[in-house]
Formats: sequence, structure tokens, C-alpha cells
Amino acid sequence: MRTILKFTVPVEAGNAAIKNGKMAQITENTLKQLQPEAAYFYANKGRRSGFMVFDLKDPSDIPSIVEPLFLELNASVELAPCMSADDLKKALAKVKV
Repeated sequence: MRTILKFTVPVEAGNAAIKNGKMAQITENTLKQLQPEAAYFYANKGRRSGFMVFDLKDPSDIPSIVEPLFLELNASVELAPCMSADDLKKALAKVKV
């Protein structure tokens, strides 16, 4: 299922992770694991943030995806199913009003 992963890293935890190399390592490992169709990183309300759109093959994969973000970066994490524009078009064709 196409899923969006959004995360935000607190400033102090992010600073420490940048200094000790964990930020690069966690980011690279997550990208390698998920092989997202899209990944973007940005500042949100003064905090390091990012999102990735990927195929969640099995819900049992969730802990292996999010725990490194929680444990190593003290990140806030959100996961949600999402659709592409083509998916939305197909879905809306099924809506009965």
C-alpha cells in the first residue's frame, strides 16, 4: 500500500545526530530500506523534517521502519495511506453520491 511517512526531529536531538553522524546514517538506511518513490527534507517550524512516499508491503514492517527514527533521532513520526493522482481519479469514479 502506498504510504506517506512524515517525521520531525527536535532541534537538540537533530544537532546531536548531525554531530555524531547518526542523521546521515539513519537517513541513508531508511532510504535504502524503503526505496521511496519520493523523498523530501525541509525545515518545519524550526525543526528538521522530511517525508517519504513508499510501498508498505506488510504492516509488520512498521516497527523496523519507525523505531530507528524514534530511538536514534527522538523523532515524531506519522504514517498514513496515500494516493497518487491516478489513484484518486480511480477512487472518485467509484464514489456514489
